[in-house]
Amino acid sequence: MTKPIVSVAWLFSNLEDPNVIILDASFKENQSNVKTELVNIQIKGARFFDIKNNFSDTSNPLPNTIPSPEQFELEARKLGINKNSCLVIYDNLGIYSSPRAWWLFKLMGHQKVAVLNGGLPEWISQKYPVEAIPENPNCSIGDFKAEFMPELVKSKEQILENVNTKNAVLIDARAESRFKGIGDEHRPGLRSGHIPGSINVPFTQLLQNGKFLPNEELIKFMKTDSRPLIFTCGSGVTACIDLIAYELISENPKSVYDGSWTEWGQLKNLPIEK
Repeated sequence: MTKPIVSVAWLFSNLEDPNVIILDASFKENQSNVKTELVNIQIKGARFFDIKNNFSDTSNPLPNTIPSPEQFELEARKLGINKNSCLVIYDNLGIYSSPRAWWLFKLMGHQKVAVLNGGLPEWISQKYPVEAIPENPNCSIGDFKAEFMPELVKSKEQILENVNTKNAVLIDARAESRFKGIGDEHRPGLRSGHIPGSINVPFTQLLQNGKFLPNEELIKFMKTDSRPLIFTCGSGVTACIDLIAYELISENPKSVYDGSWTEWGQLKNLPIEK
């Protein structure tokens, strides 16, 4: 497993592999207000990867911030994840929150991880096996070990420094209207606009029918140079969609500004553009 995405056909053909673990990283609600009817169903044998609670620092006032390596390791072990597990992550919107879970595993040093291209909708469209989500799933404890990779995440201080140095390209995955500061933000208390010098690549442009566009189509949207790439969005979730899309076509070093606009937009001393 060397690519960041796998097809539903690949997963179906590897269902019996004891090292393959399927994780459902679906959100119950999302800021993009995208709806799904697939709320009480999962891929057969999947385990729920709770980004909002178990795999976020819930003591932080910012949403979806990364947990400590110790917390991540503990929660991953509770899901029966081992050091040698081959992880396939999906969500019930096709591609939405699953890239965030993928990036978290990368951040914690786990390399055998991929996103299911098309997610649950694509799996169901191919009539592959599903089941009702169990109320009290039971997993044996795994031996997962977190090895934090600090170069994959950026702080507001590092972003502010980059505003001046422009050593990296900052890519904003939000909708064009939010990037340009048209209208109010979803969350109260946030200014409108974007981080100075950033470019806008809305994550919705990179998807079609819940799947990533083919590489030759992605390249049309994503022209850049050899500098490192930093990804941002509203709260660090859809930034990871853009990150995976760039991972498919470029070898540039990549990281995520975890605080994203929810942090930057509320701090009046930080510069913005519209």
